[in-house]
Amino acid sequence: MKQFLPSIALLALATLAPVSAEAAGKVVVAYQTDALPSSVAIANGDFAKATGAEIDFRKFNSGADIFAAIASGDVQVGYVGSSPFAAAVSRGLDVKAFYLASASGTDEALVVRNGSGIETPADLKGKKLAAAPVSTDHYQLLAVLKQEKLSERDAQVFAIPQPDIVAAWNRGDLDGAFVWDPALTELKKTGKVLLTSRQVADRGAPTFTAWVATAAFAKENPAFLKSFAGVVERYSVSFRDDKAAWGPESPNAKTLAGLLGGTPPDQAAALNNLSLIPAKQQASKDWLDGGESSGTARILKETAEFLKEQKKVSTVLPSYGGFVTADYVKALP
Repeated sequence: MKQFLPSIALLALATLAPVSAEAAGKVVVAYQTDALPSSVAIANGDFAKATGAEIDFRKFNSGADIFAAIASGDVQVGYVGSSPFAAAVSRGLDVKAFYLASASGTDEALVVRNGSGIETPADLKGKKLAAAPVSTDHYQLLAVLKQEKLSERDAQVFAIPQPDIVAAWNRGDLDGAFVWDPALTELKKTGKVLLTSRQVADRGAPTFTAWVATAAFAKENPAFLKSFAGVVERYSVSFRDDKAAWGPESPNAKTLAGLLGGTPPDQAAALNNLSLIPAKQQASKDWLDGGESSGTARILKETAEFLKEQKKVSTVLPSYGGFVTADYVKALP
């Protein structure tokens, strides 16, 4: 079982100087198994073409694992969720969110097993539940329990990686789990969605996913981040404006399946669960602009406060505005 990184260890790792693109001769970018339109650009080389850099893309199971790699200096840019983001920066890691991949949608959900007796969130008492450690799913699962006045002891909560969640589910060891694809699609075969991430957000626990870069890398490589954000936005616009190009039998869906696993129809369905945020909206105070008063910084602080209450982090910073920048989305056409 993976746990939260110890504060002292992460702070020590954070003091290591991140390797710049120039020094390394390449940029290491971390991604996860989520279906995103821009993941096609990982497979076809469009990110490398647009940035002019040699990019080493590495797949991780969770945002917590990505932040550990960032802290060690192995990764310069990564795709992460708001909960591990809030935990990492609260422990001293200096990164900046420069593009928001998605807001709370239906691409993450709390699935309960058929026959588990769980019909409402109140029925979670006494059940065995799981979520990936330090993930937005873990955060929202704990938030749901709190909303129902239940503690982690009232419902057994296992913080385990998604592959282990699927294995435990298939053994019949779990009554419910908060997951994203491809685990979400797998669990829904023998379960049903109790709450989506968007519904949990509406209940008071909003989340987001973002592309982040180390502060040192962002300072040294603004052109790279602008071009990188431009590629993500271009693919997001394509998905929003041309759904036929992203259907279950489309080349794009087949490319995603080849990169991330699952079938093309699975990937096409997962894309339709996303809540994408256009760059112009990201550039507003609702999201990335405005520093401490930005919507993203507020979500990070609220998340950190919840994590401290749950004893997952020991410190809440006065402000999270320094970990958010709208510079790159504002520079997009």
